[in-house]
Amino acid sequence: MHIRKQRLLTPGPTPLLPRALHAMMASDIHHRTPDFIKLYPLVLADLKEVYGTKGDVLITVSSGTGGLEASISNFFSEGDTIIIASAGKFGERWAELAKAYRLNAVVLTAEYGDVVAPERIEQALRENPSAQGVAFQASETSTGAAHDVRAIAEIVKKTGALCIVDAITGLGTMTLDIDNWGLDIVVGGSQKAFMIPPGLAFISVSEKAWTHNATAKLPRLYFDLKKEKKMADKGESAWTPNVSLILALAESLKYIRSLGMDKLIENAELLAKATRSAAAALGLELFAPNSPSSSVTAIRSPKGMDSSEIVKGFRSQFGSIIANGQGSMKGQIFRIAHLGYFDFADLFAVIAELELVLYSKGFPVELGTGVAAVQKVYAEAALKPPAA
Repeated sequence: MHIRKQRLLTPGPTPLLPRALHAMMASDIHHRTPDFIKLYPLVLADLKEVYGTKGDVLITVSSGTGGLEASISNFFSEGDTIIIASAGKFGERWAELAKAYRLNAVVLTAEYGDVVAPERIEQALRENPSAQGVAFQASETSTGAAHDVRAIAEIVKKTGALCIVDAITGLGTMTLDIDNWGLDIVVGGSQKAFMIPPGLAFISVSEKAWTHNATAKLPRLYFDLKKEKKMADKGESAWTPNVSLILALAESLKYIRSLGMDKLIENAELLAKATRSAAAALGLELFAPNSPSSSVTAIRSPKGMDSSEIVKGFRSQFGSIIANGQGSMKGQIFRIAHLGYFDFADLFAVIAELELVLYSKGFPVELGTGVAAVQKVYAEAALKPPAA
């Protein structure tokens, strides 16, 4: 009751991998020396393996939004048409970037908690045959919903448009077969399933995308991916890298490779399944029941209760930090993350805390009900049934 350890339960930043955190202490390496030039290609090679692509994967020193911006500035010219699937705050960010770079944005919107159906994108491509790209979220973290990436990619692949995926919270939480599905640009971020602090964005680039890059005329300097690739092929970064985060990433990638990307994804999927089961057991309503993401579960606050009170309750009673709703959803939903360095012991505690927070707010809770639902999912997935 009196000692409260802070626990980060948000969809980014996420809990840090301990050995990655320790690796950061050795960051007194100059980035133009053999020590770094030996390390950097190994990190890029491991990143390609974790991404699961034979194409290029580049690193920029930025948040994930920097990766999204690079996905626009490197592959389009002013006035080009881009189709955007927007179903939340981060889908809206694509539209903001398109406007900033003076693209002709055809924005397909869906209500928060829903997703844009692949058929709508197919129709938009028919109506805009000169479209140069389709941009969307794999996982819309603001609402807890996930797009059907494979179905969308199969549609875009038949056209000359690029399939551009914000997978910042999709990587490590859902299967993304980049090469076979035809995902031309896939953006990731360090502070999500990669289990290290914010500050790096990752961008995979297909051959099709490089063809677009050859004729793209939008201005770029710091986020010039052609220059980044040229330097990466020499074992260096184009600009001063965040050495401490590269060292942390090296350890994180080793961990993910030893675990297996499929197991990292399965871990998130099981935690998400268990959280949804706990919410149902407690009589709570999911915000995105029809297309739930495995990166984060968004849950509606009980009627008459502001979700901000639940978020505050987690922090004041237990030192735990969960996420409120964003934009128009603030006060209406709360979000519990599953990506990266989370395990079932974390989830047992989170759901127990949720029960007690709701109980303290006067919501009728039979203590242990939600935890039991999580235990059942765990038992079914991990334990052998007792012998008869």
